[in-house]
Amino acid sequence: MDIFALFTTRVIEALRADYPQLEDELLARVVVEPPRDPAHGDLSTNAAMVVAKPLGKNPRELAMALAGRFTRADDIESVEVAGPGFINFRLTPSIWHDVLRAVGVQGENYGRSDLGKGDRVNVEYVSANPTGPMHVGHTRGAVFGDALASLMAWSGYDVTREYYINDTGGQTIILGHSALLRYREALGETIEIPSGFYPGEYLVPVGKALAAEYGRTLLDMPEQDAVLIAREAALAAMMELIKADLAQLNIHHDVFFSERTLHGQGGDIEKTLAWLREQGMVYEGRLEAPKGKTPEDWEDREQTLFRAKDYGDDTDRALIKSDGSYTYFAADIAYHRNKYLRGFKHMVNVLGADHSGYVKRLSAAVKAVSNGEADIDVRICQLVRLLKNGEPFKMSKRSGDLVTLADVVEEVGADATRFMLLFRRNDASMDFDFALVKEQTRDNPVFYVQYAHARACSIFRTAQRDMPELDVSPASLAAADVGLLATSADLELIRLLGAWPRTVAAAATAHEPHRIAFYIHELAAALHGFWAKGKDEPQLRFVNPSDPKLTLARLALVDAVRQVIRNGLGILGVSAPEELS
Repeated sequence: MDIFALFTTRVIEALRADYPQLEDELLARVVVEPPRDPAHGDLSTNAAMVVAKPLGKNPRELAMALAGRFTRADDIESVEVAGPGFINFRLTPSIWHDVLRAVGVQGENYGRSDLGKGDRVNVEYVSANPTGPMHVGHTRGAVFGDALASLMAWSGYDVTREYYINDTGGQTIILGHSALLRYREALGETIEIPSGFYPGEYLVPVGKALAAEYGRTLLDMPEQDAVLIAREAALAAMMELIKADLAQLNIHHDVFFSERTLHGQGGDIEKTLAWLREQGMVYEGRLEAPKGKTPEDWEDREQTLFRAKDYGDDTDRALIKSDGSYTYFAADIAYHRNKYLRGFKHMVNVLGADHSGYVKRLSAAVKAVSNGEADIDVRICQLVRLLKNGEPFKMSKRSGDLVTLADVVEEVGADATRFMLLFRRNDASMDFDFALVKEQTRDNPVFYVQYAHARACSIFRTAQRDMPELDVSPASLAAADVGLLATSADLELIRLLGAWPRTVAAAATAHEPHRIAFYIHELAAALHGFWAKGKDEPQLRFVNPSDPKLTLARLALVDAVRQVIRNGLGILGVSAPEELS
């Protein structure tokens, strides 16, 4: 039961009854939401201000007339017009009791919706170069993308989780050289790893595996051939390592797409360039030098350019380098055309902070290759500053000093890692404080939320201990007289439960899973606050042996809070423990 969606429908129906000429596109701008000041009521709508100008009416006068349509509704206690034309509703307790009953009936499905209407959406995330294990810089994008995919699936989208494997280019050749050195080391040689190579210990097993399979034969062949063999072995090993790292956070992808498949004769890049030429989207020309620092990929020459400016980019983009090879952007266009041809009209790419310049070019590419039918949202995850003893770690893969995803999970656990990385907007940089996420205090958000779930479970154990005759089965809770919940504390908690469906829908629409983390943290705080009040006010205690009916009603409320916290944690990929040690 989405109380906000319900009243949005009622307000729009009232407008249609009085003004049938109003168009659906205009009415779609009508919203019902919580008022900024809770003292103003339970719900507020901008309806009068949305339609006043097209109707040629004064918004406040229109609001007064619209408000009059609701004054006799049984479930509305009062309706008032405020400011320039806001309409504020105060609802009767009975409607909040209906919300509570709906949570009990819908259970784990409370908050689910058909918002996505089964539309297919491709969420591409992580996509780290397979040149080493996952480090903490990748972890934020991995957790964000996985939670976003779950959130959208919860909201009725048909979601595909995709990983783009960057398995071509110079970095893979360097990986091959690095693995070949480890191979020689495995054969007994003393090696020195040059600057710019990958010195990490994670390539030692690759070298040993090559030695076991090939013996000394790689030493007898041309180095470029041996490097290619070592590269393939290293890439395969690194992808297995990456998958294992991600699995520690319960992250799994549906598709692993190899960049290499785009290249070569008859590959997607070649086909895409031919299609772009047929559509007149490519021309031969020169690019002006960018203002400020000249990027490495800029060349002052006649070259093949994509008309990116026609699709909203700041500049046209080069597709072919002076050596005849394709630019990274050529591969990007081909890859996103491949997604479109696979049936995805909605795409989300989760990229790191160093890819902020890709937003406009990828948007232009998707618009061009889909003739405007597809859309893409590029979500940038800002840097994570990992603190230990007050000092940040270096995170470069080419350095041996590497803080890996596995290191973080081993230190604080998967739950804390996921929740803390989601307890902030993706586009804001953050500090990940090892000390904080291991504390069992209210200052630790993940502990605070999990403790609320565990406390709810503990309340039920207390009821079974103190009132063993009380039936607390799901059927009994469903039949509880929740109309007895009439205090301001009761209704405040139920109102917050009523905001859950709207929160999920808004988070899915905005592609912002942090809203889920914020919401369940607020709900946890409300439960803890209610429990604390019960210590001083016996009539607010969840378990009251002298009043079995009120106890059962309160337990139904606790169970609903427990369920919604569990639903929220599930979207975030975090467990909901029944006890905390």
